Amino acid sequence: MVLYLVSYHEGFKKWVEVGNSGMFRPEMLQPMGLPEDVQVIAWGLSLERPTMILYGIDNIRDLFGHKVDLGLIKRNPVCRLGLQYMDSA
Repeated sequence: MVLYLVSYHEGFKKWVEVGNSGMFRPEMLQPMGLPEDVQVIAWGLSLERPTMILYGIDNIRDLFGHKVDLGLIKRNPVCRLGLQYMDSA
């Protein structure tokens, strides 16, 4: 079972995924040593979607993975609750 959280984006004129949740499959829980009757719910916000929109990134592989442009990451500040943090080096 999977549940997606979506929001309508006025600029794109379409719905975009901003979060999701679901149940862990039993084979994912076995290596953790959990009993077979235990069910685990996973959930999270898809922070990569708003980041892609903010920075005009069309392909998620430009943000994550082995082909990411490290220069893009280094040139842009980290933001938290409206505050910006810049690398002092």
